[in-house]
Amino acid sequence: MLKTSSKEMLGKLGPLLGLFLIVIVITILNPSFMTTDNVLNILRQVSISALIAFGMTFVILTGGIDLSVGSTLALTGAVAATMLASGIDPVLTILAALLLGAVLGAVNGIIIAKGKVAPFIATLATMTIYRGLTLVYTDGRPVSELGNEITFQMLGKGYFFGIPVPVCTMILAFIVLYVIMHKTTFGRRVYAVGGNEAASKLSGINVDRVKIAVYSLTGMLAALSALILTSRLNSAQPTAGTSYELDAIAAVVLGGTSLTGGKGWIFGTLVGALIIGVLNNGLNLIGVSSFFQQVVKGIVILIAVLIDRKKTA
Repeated sequence: MLKTSSKEMLGKLGPLLGLFLIVIVITILNPSFMTTDNVLNILRQVSISALIAFGMTFVILTGGIDLSVGSTLALTGAVAATMLASGIDPVLTILAALLLGAVLGAVNGIIIAKGKVAPFIATLATMTIYRGLTLVYTDGRPVSELGNEITFQMLGKGYFFGIPVPVCTMILAFIVLYVIMHKTTFGRRVYAVGGNEAASKLSGINVDRVKIAVYSLTGMLAALSALILTSRLNSAQPTAGTSYELDAIAAVVLGGTSLTGGKGWIFGTLVGALIIGVLNNGLNLIGVSSFFQQVVKGIVILIAVLIDRKKTA
């Protein structure tokens, strides 16, 4: 029993040890990597992908996947930007964008749960639909001139006691979602559905409701990321969020969550997002070509998937 417990703990701590190792190597190659300004810059960059990855963790724990998060980000960001440019109150704009994200996510959940469509196919379709709607809505043009409302500007550019507001938002979201995942009945149901869907139904769990809820949550977190990105750039690009779904899935897998569902934790996802952020920043600092950076990231992700396959074999 002790041996098994130690093995499981080592598996959970593996991504964190990997992060420390990467940080040490990059710091040796370029000491400026560990400056306060650079660390805060990394955390600010990671915050957007981490929020999406947190939602993706819930989805993957149920045995699903969501390829539409990048398109959801683009559509909600464009709608929020248009509302701001029209002079609508920023608080109302933020709430509307979050609601829209939740609705777009719920559509995914309904198609998957009620339509019995495979998550990969369903979200591949909505990824295309949401991106198309974004291009139609914006006519393929960026939405800019959003004004200088301090409430909205703070989301992407503000500081709270010297810490960027996006980082504070990421930390707060992590704490709330950690409690939901590990300390609530809903969290236990998410694990149960991913572990054994048939047994979950027999035990009285409303599997369809759980699936719709996790996809809705993921959509809302994608919308929150859109708000941060739009605030930071002071504009919304119709192409925003392209390939963000891949970074989110990579962060979840690097963090140790099994792609087969039922096993994983959100702290690992945070570490996975940090690994990707550190790699991106560190490789830039040491002068690695942006083309080769993709190769390095791909190798790291492949290693993580192979480790996951070995654990579930």
